[in-house]
Amino acid sequence: MKTTTLFIALLVAGFTASAQQLSLDVAKSSIEWTGKKIGGQHNGDIKFISGHLNSEGRAYTSGEFIVDMTSIVVEDIEDPETNAKLEGHLKSDDFFGVATYPTAKLVIDKGVLVKDNTYEFTGKLTIKKNTEPVTIKATMDTKDGHRVFTGQLVVDRSKYDVRYGSKSFFDNLGDNMIYDDFTLDFKVILNE
Repeated sequence: MKTTTLFIALLVAGFTASAQQLSLDVAKSSIEWTGKKIGGQHNGDIKFISGHLNSEGRAYTSGEFIVDMTSIVVEDIEDPETNAKLEGHLKSDDFFGVATYPTAKLVIDKGVLVKDNTYEFTGKLTIKKNTEPVTIKATMDTKDGHRVFTGQLVVDRSKYDVRYGSKSFFDNLGDNMIYDDFTLDFKVILNE
């Protein structure tokens, strides 16, 4: 009986020791967005507020990342007036309504190693008032005591009630149509 109790205690201690919470290095992590329309595209950045991933061995059991929607900036337009106009439009109710919805949230349900250093994460993304399931593939490298995940998330904005210029909501847009899918290229740096 004592041997069984000792074995169980060591087993539990081993699992506990391998579980850890990795915190996001907000200053070094980044998100670059790209939106496309007929005949062109725009891109820029958006900032993280906070985040963490819980790991257990080589798997990830949960996590959460909060994004500051008020931090949206446009990078590809040099003219200050035109740049400010597009940035203001993206922050308006036509797009992300940041006065009402200042943050977006990604909740990770799990992350599994699929090959080499590539992980597949599943979870839920909330933008504005809508929450939708997402699957994200990311490559993980270790550098200077950090875990660095890079990848791309493709978001269908029509699922999050971002309607402006969307063929999902409006007919006869012609050359004014903006594609529903936009991309988020991310670099997530986690402190061990």
